Amino acid sequence: MFDNLTLARLPEEDEALRPLVRQLAQEAVASLPLDVRARSWSGFDAQFSRKLGQSGLLGLTLPKQYGGGGRGPFARFVVVEELLDAGAPPAAHWIADRQSAPLILNFGTEEQRQFYLPRICKGEALFCIGMSEPGSGSDLASVRTRAERTDSGWRVNGQKIWTSNSLHSDYMIALLRTSGGPDDRHRGLSQLIIDLKAPGVSIRPITDLAGDAHFSEIFFEDVDLPADALIGAEGDGWRQVTAELAFERSGPERIYSSVIVLDGWIAHLRGHGRMDEAAAALVGDFTARLATLRAMSIACTARLAAGESPVVEASIIKDLGTSFEQELPVAIGDDLASHPGEAIDPELYRALAYVTQVAPSFSLRGGTREILRGIIARGLGLR
Repeated sequence: MFDNLTLARLPEEDEALRPLVRQLAQEAVASLPLDVRARSWSGFDAQFSRKLGQSGLLGLTLPKQYGGGGRGPFARFVVVEELLDAGAPPAAHWIADRQSAPLILNFGTEEQRQFYLPRICKGEALFCIGMSEPGSGSDLASVRTRAERTDSGWRVNGQKIWTSNSLHSDYMIALLRTSGGPDDRHRGLSQLIIDLKAPGVSIRPITDLAGDAHFSEIFFEDVDLPADALIGAEGDGWRQVTAELAFERSGPERIYSSVIVLDGWIAHLRGHGRMDEAAAALVGDFTARLATLRAMSIACTARLAAGESPVVEASIIKDLGTSFEQELPVAIGDDLASHPGEAIDPELYRALAYVTQVAPSFSLRGGTREILRGIIARGLGLR
């Protein structure tokens, strides 16, 4: 398994995107305080996403015939890395660009591709993912929300929860049970596109501990969908989701969630002229781990570029990456607390407080640590 995760380089033609992305990102964050930039990939700004679309920076991995860039996953890696490093708000286009568009391209009908993909590339069709449910969490095979066939299409009943940005999205791609029951596990699951403005859909925001409300719980009561809402073949949902999660778990978003705080803390050290042995060791530790994780993420991106589905490797990167993201604010907090004589910039204080508060969620979103380690154990032949 590890032999497949070999070092790779970002192609020069994709690196060439970096100056434009950096310019747009810097313009977007020019007036944002550090604690707002620390929202990382949960920062939502639909206008900024449309600007990225107008600049040709969305849908980079999609064919040009659908309005895409005709490039590969490396191009998207560069764009994502620059946005997260600056603390620019990517959440409005995040799901559509990362997961929904590749899913529709690979498994959707030609009519679905022609309708959705050009709008995604322009930042005009916002998607969310409907996977988690009450009582199922990361155990996606146990979903109970059901879509039943009707004379004209499908009728959906049930509930999804922890759905990011559904309150502001146009569509949800939902994993639904179309036959059998939870005991069937992976069989009988399908993915359907749900128009979130359809009658019978109600969305209730969930406010988290930090006061943000980007999560929602969504209720479906006799929601009628057309027959062409189905993506791919009925019963093929589990295979589609498994491939989709490789895109979600391997990218730089699993490394950079705390990087704004790291930047703020290093600026704090410079401002106070402090680089004692302990601080230098901590900066070196963070830098070395970040560089290693980035190299692993690029290596995994190379496998995606080769058309593979590196599910186990992506799980390793997410597990190690989110551990790094969670340990970083704790260590920085300890360092600042051990130097009570140093004044702390209020923006750094608020950013650190925010990231410390939300960091436990880093290993929950996109698959819990326990689920990931089960996948890794299976990949090692231990299960």
